[in-house]
Amino acid sequence: MKRKVLCAAVACALVSSASPAYAGSVLPPGITVGLPVGMPLSEGIYFIDTAGFGHRTGKVGDNGINLPVLAWATPITFYNTRLQMIFAQPFAWTTGTPKNVVYANSTLFAGQLAHDFGGGFGASYLAGYRAAMPYSLAFTQASFEQRAAVSYIGGGYNLTANLANGIFGDDARFPDWLNLDLTAAKKFGKFEAGLIAYGSSDISSPTPVYKRQGQFAVGVLGGYDFGPFRVQVYASRDVAERNYGGYDTRGWFRLILPLYKASEIASAEPPRPRD
Repeated sequence: MKRKVLCAAVACALVSSASPAYAGSVLPPGITVGLPVGMPLSEGIYFIDTAGFGHRTGKVGDNGINLPVLAWATPITFYNTRLQMIFAQPFAWTTGTPKNVVYANSTLFAGQLAHDFGGGFGASYLAGYRAAMPYSLAFTQASFEQRAAVSYIGGGYNLTANLANGIFGDDARFPDWLNLDLTAAKKFGKFEAGLIAYGSSDISSPTPVYKRQGQFAVGVLGGYDFGPFRVQVYASRDVAERNYGGYDTRGWFRLILPLYKASEIASAEPPRPRD
């Protein structure tokens, strides 16, 4: 059972510290850094794709993931709070353990409430369902996921903290987990630069002999706004780890593509003739 848990944890290592022994976090640690997830989006549909690949010292093989996300910022608002719907389907891969494997991992269906307090401050809460996946290296048990985030985006800054928690239930075959993603970045015209940090920890033990894993990583981030889309790149390195057997170094790439924005569609409409 312990081996099964560890393999699953490794596989779902989306993007964060790297190596075949990822904490039980279904949401890869570090996957949301660089995004002001505490602020509501403008009404529309957005495609966000984040990919990461890394290696952990002392381990055979590498691991990574590609996480495409569709976010629908609905027209439903109340008191500066917007309802947003999130769909995410991660694909993970491992090398050398014992062979190269590519597989789909836990699909996320979630709803989010994001509130704009004004003055550049915002906060959000997300709750969602993670589906079980029929792959030996994937999370084969469904779970509940929730996230709470705060952001400040005034003056071109992006100061964001995103706390995420996953719960598998009473008959858990995987550990419950807690992640914290941190961003401190600033825009300079079309360019963006800053610092990132993230940590993760198992907060339960599915078996009496399971050794809870955790890590904390720091890194740098850069980005550029091309107009129709934005890109971000960042790199991270573990500065602390528990029961991983090594330190992870990871590179990341993100594409942010608005598929449509209601405000842009409205501004493109021809002027209506006067009566």
